[in-house]
Amino acid sequence: MAPRSASTSHPGRYLTALVVLLIVMLASVLGGNIIKPADWHKSFKVGLGLDLSSGTSVTLKAVPPHGGTPNQGEMSKAIQIMTNRVEATGLTGSSVVQQGTNEIVVSVPGAGAQKVATLVGETALLRLRQVLLMAPNTTTGGATPAPSASSAPKTGSGSSSPSSSASASASASASASASPSPSSSGGSGKAAGAGQASASSTPSPGTSASSSPAASASSGTPATGKATLSTTADGSGDPALLKPATVKLFDELNCTAKQGWKQQIYRGVPNAWDNPKVQTVTCFKAPGVGWEKYALSSAVVQGSDLTGVQAVDQQTGWVVTFGVKGPAANALGALTTTMSTAYYNKTTQSATSPLDYLAIVLDGVLQGSPPQVTSPISTSGQINGGTGGFSQSQATTLADVLKYGSLPLSFHNLYTSSVSASLGADQLSAGLFAAMVGLLLVVIYSFLYYRGLGVVSVLSLAIAASVSYLSVILLSKYEAFTLSLAGIAGLIVAIGITADSFIVYFERLRDEVREGKSLRAAVERGWVRARRTILVSDTVSFLAALLLYILSASDVRSFAFTLGLTTLVDVLVVFLFTKPMITLLARTKFYGQGHRLSGLDPARLGARAPWRGGQRPAVGTASSTTRTSTTPRTSTTTREA
Repeated sequence: MAPRSASTSHPGRYLTALVVLLIVMLASVLGGNIIKPADWHKSFKVGLGLDLSSGTSVTLKAVPPHGGTPNQGEMSKAIQIMTNRVEATGLTGSSVVQQGTNEIVVSVPGAGAQKVATLVGETALLRLRQVLLMAPNTTTGGATPAPSASSAPKTGSGSSSPSSSASASASASASASASPSPSSSGGSGKAAGAGQASASSTPSPGTSASSSPAASASSGTPATGKATLSTTADGSGDPALLKPATVKLFDELNCTAKQGWKQQIYRGVPNAWDNPKVQTVTCFKAPGVGWEKYALSSAVVQGSDLTGVQAVDQQTGWVVTFGVKGPAANALGALTTTMSTAYYNKTTQSATSPLDYLAIVLDGVLQGSPPQVTSPISTSGQINGGTGGFSQSQATTLADVLKYGSLPLSFHNLYTSSVSASLGADQLSAGLFAAMVGLLLVVIYSFLYYRGLGVVSVLSLAIAASVSYLSVILLSKYEAFTLSLAGIAGLIVAIGITADSFIVYFERLRDEVREGKSLRAAVERGWVRARRTILVSDTVSFLAALLLYILSASDVRSFAFTLGLTTLVDVLVVFLFTKPMITLLARTKFYGQGHRLSGLDPARLGARAPWRGGQRPAVGTASSTTRTSTTPRTSTTTREA
């Protein structure tokens, strides 16, 4: 007899581990409703994809401004921007995929057609916005003085004298100076650094340099020693320049919230983070500093106003040069003249206020650290890397960003289709019906062929289905996973994978019984042989699912994901339930002595006894006496009858 292994001696440990796992998963699903049995049904909800619920699909055709066919770089950038927009609204289960060379299909469940078309159909343009206020995402709660005022610059015949610079709070100035910013200048002027920004009012030429910061006194907050979300009082810049709506957004914005900072700004208005005519807020993770919040002016220059963008290798390092056309050149010239005279300390060659910075924003996202304006910019300018300069790759990347912003793709809505909830319900019903038919056929086959062992196979399928169902619910609840019709197909295929695993084990077990082994020994010997086959088979299935997930898109990825998930579940169930349960059943009289309905009847399986004295007597039952070798066929026939 084979030696007793750990699994033979203690199958209860594996079954206990499975029970604990199911309890933990169930508790996670119920969450706060665990003490409210009446609300348990609310927790067992699975997010449904577009093909199983109501939703909208929009097909857009890209139209490049220069005519012809858009290149792959432009299409990839457009897909990335559309995906970010949809995800920022909190709409789950969406997909944005390219179709052909110039079409993009956007599918969003649960959203109206007009909302989706507005959300993704607008062209993403580059914006240049002045930084009005910046602050770390959180503060320690100490007494933080608000930024002091700087007197307004006086305008005379087109020039303005520098005013006293605004002092920043300790926390904000620390974050502002932690990493050197690139500077910018105009005419043949320069801009250092590139970053994201949001909206604020555009300064009008001819008026005094976009009103200088007004005094803003604040007694600070009492020291608590606990990190809290920063407000305008913790920032450096000038809160007096912010509109009330901008102040509210800035104070409530949390760059590290799971919801996402764009979603916090969105508030049901498509592309609210990128309206060029209003002030806005944004987040940026500064290298070596962490997350920072920015309040930005309205757009001074848009991407379509830029010309001749290119990365240039100068003797002092790589820079990005650009030109500005049309009325935007006048507006930018007026603003940067004010910035370079009123806020920039030419004596020390250092910034005295975040108001020096001109943020580069694409679709609401800062494209690096905002450049510092060191001299007026009108019809042309350049951006350098500040201290240390740009590398070639950094300059090229920034130039590409500016090019995509200045030469954006526009999109023509080819057609919009809506999926009704009734159609999705019909598809879901058909999928579930197919699953039930497949499961019923497997159950019938198990009992007809394996008899008593069919109980183990049915319980294995039931546990695999329970673990898979709870996994899908947890993914929907905590990872915004949505189940599509293709995903259901992957779950149905899992029935075959699980059935294949216990069939492999049962056949190995029966082979050992045919060889004359006792059932307890056959359970262990058969498991050693079957385990390797099961692991190899499941590994191949999982790798196929992983490869399909990586190389495919949309619904096919949903199929691959559920297929891979259920393959892992199959391994879990075989090791924690099927094998330990067979071990326990082998200790019972019904299975251990090979009852004719157990599925392990030695006579029915054609088992043979070991060689004894040159004879190989047949075995009728596990406890039968040895018959002579001259009557094996007769005895076997009689036993089966």
